[in-house]
Amino acid sequence: MDHERIIHTLDYLSRHTDESHFVTINQIQDYLANVCNLSRVKSVTIRRDLDRLTTMGNNIIKVNHEHNTAYYALIDKGFSFNEIRFIVDSISINKFLTAHQKQKLIKKFEGMCSDTEIRQLISRIVLNERCPSTLDLLENLDKIHRLIGERRKIDFDYGKYNETTKQITYYQKDRDMLPVSVIYFHEKFYLKCFNLTDSKWRIYRVDRMKNISGGDISQFHLPPEEKYEGFVTDMFAPKYFTSVTLRVRKYLLDEMRENFGDFASIIPDNDSDFVRFHVRVGINQKFYLWLMKFGSGVELVAPVKERAEYLEEVRKMLGAYPEFTQQSTP
Repeated sequence: MDHERIIHTLDYLSRHTDESHFVTINQIQDYLANVCNLSRVKSVTIRRDLDRLTTMGNNIIKVNHEHNTAYYALIDKGFSFNEIRFIVDSISINKFLTAHQKQKLIKKFEGMCSDTEIRQLISRIVLNERCPSTLDLLENLDKIHRLIGERRKIDFDYGKYNETTKQITYYQKDRDMLPVSVIYFHEKFYLKCFNLTDSKWRIYRVDRMKNISGGDISQFHLPPEEKYEGFVTDMFAPKYFTSVTLRVRKYLLDEMRENFGDFASIIPDNDSDFVRFHVRVGINQKFYLWLMKFGSGVELVAPVKERAEYLEEVRKMLGAYPEFTQQSTP
């Protein structure tokens, strides 16, 4: 009976108190009697239960108000409300989770909040239901993290876009892979593996994996992971790294600084509407395509080789619009 009463008391404090809302011993007594069907509990018993809950590590504070009446509240329930709200916001905008998965996760965090705080969460959150219906990212990530922790090899079917069927087709093959880490990059989750057959690193999108299973425990000592020495536009290793000079219109200054971070230095340009970035980048087609989205706002000035390659990519793009080429011909 003692354990049941203490659990009900803790649940009541969790749901009805926070930094701004307190309850009295009488209110706790009424809750235990009317909601939990416990006979009228003595005040001294509830005070003893509150002391025991505090000893167990629960941060229950007591304040005295008019007529020296004591008020109690459960504070610091593992996460602050602002922390819970941030986590719930992050869950609600995650495009990989279905609406049902989001609601299930958010419900668990609501259990850490008072009723007043729950109403604040509901008023702030709009669930995004645009999500692939067959995706179970949480299950994939759970299996992957378990295998990484156990240092087991991993096997899975991997999906690639099939131009004939216009759908993702999953392929089975023998893999000798050791999963190493999960990386979040540009709103996608990737699994980094070490291929024990050819001693090369491999990267796979987690949302393209199915039928994940574990293999033998591996005692293989991994080589140091590859570290990127410059700005990259995607998860896959570039052909090489080099320093480039970009002439950037000033309205793109903040965006470029956020992208390049410590890999870049900035110097003035002869034209006051521009600045120049000296930045170390990974060179591949994806980098050139990334530059194109800024149009005339960014010019690749140097080196000569990379400038020529970028111009060739621009010509390929223009080649898709023959009417533009015809209009430009003298």
